[in-house]
Amino acid sequence: MMIKCITFDLDDTLWACAPVLKVAEEKCYAWFKRYYPKITAKYSEQQLFENRQQYMHTHPEQVFNLTQIRLDWLAQIADEFSYPPQMAQDAFHIFWLARNQVTLFEGVLESLEQLSANFSLGVISNGNADVDHIGIGKYFDFSVNVIDAGFAKPSPEIFHHALTLANYCAQETVHIGDNPECDVLGALNAGLHAIWYNPKQDIWLEDKKPSAIIQKLNEIETKINFIG
Repeated sequence: MMIKCITFDLDDTLWACAPVLKVAEEKCYAWFKRYYPKITAKYSEQQLFENRQQYMHTHPEQVFNLTQIRLDWLAQIADEFSYPPQMAQDAFHIFWLARNQVTLFEGVLESLEQLSANFSLGVISNGNADVDHIGIGKYFDFSVNVIDAGFAKPSPEIFHHALTLANYCAQETVHIGDNPECDVLGALNAGLHAIWYNPKQDIWLEDKKPSAIIQKLNEIETKINFIG
């Protein structure tokens, strides 16, 4: 059965995630310092990060939804300093805007443009990046995240939700991502094909093998021809 649909992970597949999040956290902290200084008077940036990590550890049932858990944590911080509840929404917006200021990996735009001419493209992400805000939404026919599906990768439900939107069956679809568990095994266990984006040429350690492995995104169409 030929491949007709390609779904992409976002963070660390189309851009490097760590530097983006670092800048987003810095901008949010600077915003606190300017408008809500009681927070930064008590917490350094590192201490505030550790406070959020502790909140996540004590609320494991929410960890799959990164947006909601950050909002809930921000609401707790606002309450701690008797700031208005609106602070949580405003702080999240500051973070979110910076979180979507990404630098695409080399060749991403060219690859998406070429692939979108021949395949239906979609997004399956556990994060809260927005391809429309970033400016690449025109290449994708659908986008699924944790909030949409109610599940996070590697749960098969999020992949099945994407297939419903795509209107293609699992064997007509290949998912591409960098994470062996969330992207590759998640997709395979949901019945999809899976391409491991592995620019560092790490060694695959799992028994179940990816459908293909790529180091560069411009290899996708060639690999898909062999899968299909």
